[in-house]
Amino acid sequence: MSLEASIGMQVGTLDLRAELTVADGELLALLGPNGAGKSTALRALAGLRPIHEGHIRVDGTALDDPAANTFVPPEQRPIGVVFQDYLLFDHMTVLENVAFGLRARNTPKADARRRAHEWLERVGLASMARDRPRALSGGQAQRVALARALATDPRVLLLDEPLAALDAGTRAAVRRDLRQHLGSFAGMRLLVTHDPIDAYALADRVAVLEGGRIVQSGTLAEVTAHPRSRYVADLVGVNLVSGSVEGGVLHTERGAAVVIADAPNGLSFAVLRPHSLTLTREAPAGASSRNVWDGTITDIDRLGERARVGIEGLLPLTAEITLAALDALALRPGDEVYVAAKATDIEVYPA
Repeated sequence: MSLEASIGMQVGTLDLRAELTVADGELLALLGPNGAGKSTALRALAGLRPIHEGHIRVDGTALDDPAANTFVPPEQRPIGVVFQDYLLFDHMTVLENVAFGLRARNTPKADARRRAHEWLERVGLASMARDRPRALSGGQAQRVALARALATDPRVLLLDEPLAALDAGTRAAVRRDLRQHLGSFAGMRLLVTHDPIDAYALADRVAVLEGGRIVQSGTLAEVTAHPRSRYVADLVGVNLVSGSVEGGVLHTERGAAVVIADAPNGLSFAVLRPHSLTLTREAPAGASSRNVWDGTITDIDRLGERARVGIEGLLPLTAEITLAALDALALRPGDEVYVAAKATDIEVYPA
């Protein structure tokens, strides 16, 4: 059972040609810059914009197939959508907002309100059922939008930049809540985002959309280790490490320790950018003041004037160095190396 889409459409100057598949229980993150076609693809899946070529199928049933003259309208699709700005109706109460999708599907009013209240209880907002959306915080508004999308028991859940409208201080907590709520949804999930942190925290797999084309797909680790263009390397080419911070040190599940400059205790993500990592054949002098990990080179990818070097060890990493440095060190797959990073070059986000 899956979502299968072959999307072909021309929207202004955008020529979108994208193949997407999402399995039951999987979350696919669609990454890319503004104008790449991410939201257009999402709107096509939702039925808000018909495709011109190709097909969209859920569990084998065609929802959009121009060649067969098939088009299922949005309200009849087994698809729920959480929009970037949530699009809650100001003139309705929170309860009425959550019940809206059910009412649009001709669910009797009493049943719709009962199921909406059940969903508000699930997301911890039952006490605000009679409030208007303007009384909600950004995180609460997102939970209401999520409850509205899930109340119709969809097979597919689409999320369009669900964290983009939040400030940095709120985003981490809401991301954590979102991960929890998404974990209870067994269907197919597609997340549109431009932030690799969101993809790392929430997604099983990523697809990178650039100029209307899927240029790369796989796990975030696979895409990070082997970017197929400079754009992809810049977009997702970071090392994302998760662990628990205690006393200025992030400890990973594998037992690696990452010294950080400043972060509160608790579960966190650390971002180590490949170009800020230093490779040496011997343990660097002054190692006590920096992070140093040893490992084995697994692969080397040349990309323009630089090379990305994959290192397997207690802390698996990808470093990016110049071709001159690569030649000077005479690095080859299988070589043992040391990787060093300054604590001040490491960004940390609460999980």
